[in-house]
Amino acid sequence: MQHILKIKQSIMFEPKKIFFIIALVCVSFQCFSQGIIPQPTQLITSGGNFVFPVTPSMSGTSSLKMEVSDLSKYLLDEFKVKCSYTDSKKADIQFALIPADSIRLGKEGYTLVISKSGIQLKAPFSAGIFYGIQTLKQLLFKDMGKLQVPLVDVLDQPNFSWRAYMLDEGRYFQGKETVKAIIDEMALLKMNIFHWHLTEDQGWRLAIEKYPALTKIGAKRDSTEIGGWNSNKFDGKSHQGYYNKADIKEIINYAKAKHITIIPEIEMPGHSSAAIAAYPWLGVTKNRIAVPSSFGVKYDIFDVTDPKVIGFLHEVLDEVMALFPSNIVHIGGDEVKFKQWEESPSVKAFMNTHQLSSFADLHIYFTNGISKYLEQKGKRMMGWNDIMGGKIHDFSDSKPVTGKLAKEAIVQFWKGDLSMMKAAVENGYDIVNSYHEYTYLDYSYKAIPLSKAYGFNPMPVGLDPKYKSKILGLSCQMWGEWIPNSLALYSQTFPRLAAYAEVGWTALENKNFTRFNDNLNWFTKRWKEKKIMGILPN
Repeated sequence: MQHILKIKQSIMFEPKKIFFIIALVCVSFQCFSQGIIPQPTQLITSGGNFVFPVTPSMSGTSSLKMEVSDLSKYLLDEFKVKCSYTDSKKADIQFALIPADSIRLGKEGYTLVISKSGIQLKAPFSAGIFYGIQTLKQLLFKDMGKLQVPLVDVLDQPNFSWRAYMLDEGRYFQGKETVKAIIDEMALLKMNIFHWHLTEDQGWRLAIEKYPALTKIGAKRDSTEIGGWNSNKFDGKSHQGYYNKADIKEIINYAKAKHITIIPEIEMPGHSSAAIAAYPWLGVTKNRIAVPSSFGVKYDIFDVTDPKVIGFLHEVLDEVMALFPSNIVHIGGDEVKFKQWEESPSVKAFMNTHQLSSFADLHIYFTNGISKYLEQKGKRMMGWNDIMGGKIHDFSDSKPVTGKLAKEAIVQFWKGDLSMMKAAVENGYDIVNSYHEYTYLDYSYKAIPLSKAYGFNPMPVGLDPKYKSKILGLSCQMWGEWIPNSLALYSQTFPRLAAYAEVGWTALENKNFTRFNDNLNWFTKRWKEKKIMGILPN
């Protein structure tokens, strides 16, 4: 086992004492065979274990009821250990919120001290308590029939504030239980953002009261392409599914209990065929279309020059904002093919009136309008980096782009030259790094093996350190074209999810792939027992 020991520089030790401490650490780690993912900022052991009594006692403030419940449920489910609750400061497991300025732990950091007399977990905020509990879970073990945990002193906090997993259900509807299973594993790995891609060309998965045809028509397709890109082979089976508002609220509350924020994504102006199939007047041609059965980038897009279409989008967003408590709404904005705009006299007339010299400028003009609308509602817009107008596809507009994306927007960078991301950061934009060559879970394990996923660095090479605060973090993407069921989804997600979790949480200097790979055993055993991971691909 390789474990990282960090000793505060302000404390001085004689060489012999340093040797003794390191030796003690190495010996003490033999008391348990599993390290922690993601790797903590500082972890020091002193040898020996705390042995739980038959009925351990817990104490903590009433505001930590949700977090305390998470641990007590885990102890009961996994070890058949039932906890009692007390107000005593002598409880075996003590939780405490400390002043935010008492130690520099940020919003999600914590300290965990396990001694012979018990466990003390402290944090400025409840999120830190929750994350400390996830660390504690990985340290628990049974020996001679007794539940134990090694004596450790942990000080921990994340390297990035945005640690996300994106699930695309527009292509294939997966359902509540699959979503909850993913959220469970994200929580154990201290990931905090579930990015939910709910609308696509091939399916609209969110009920909107004012526009019921979005799910009555848009949530169903007659057949589905199989056999890979451009295969022209179809399964001949209808596929359908969507979430009503009760489903969404249930999942939001489930995620909230695990300190995970759900970011909804409603695609616009492209990837909108399912919506146009439901309401043809949303499209540029106004012609009736079917929900596509094939995958790939489609030509049908919203007519963003039509006030009625803008009104539709505002009303959809109103329902989305009322449902999701997140202060961020993702609008997609990627892979917009401009052909229908180019062929429309009314679109060209609109562009002339508003002095828009390129279709990319029209895209930015529309996006900025949505950003302003969301801002007026107290929300912030997020989108893929296509919304900046750069030429990142063969079909992108080749004319010069004069428009500037609203500075309030969060840009999710997934494709294009890395110089574009650096330029965006230098121009003041907040960035989530999702560069596809490292973070796309639909890519094979040959394209992105576990080691490559682990080696991803959200900070672009060569970026001036003064801009680090503009890199919010990372997201890994589970695109759904070839993920027809939960088993296929799990196969692509696990174990790579653990790698992305450590990328987001652990400081670069503390990362070590050999150590991570060893520590993965605890998770792989869990995932196989839960039947959410098969044989690890080579």
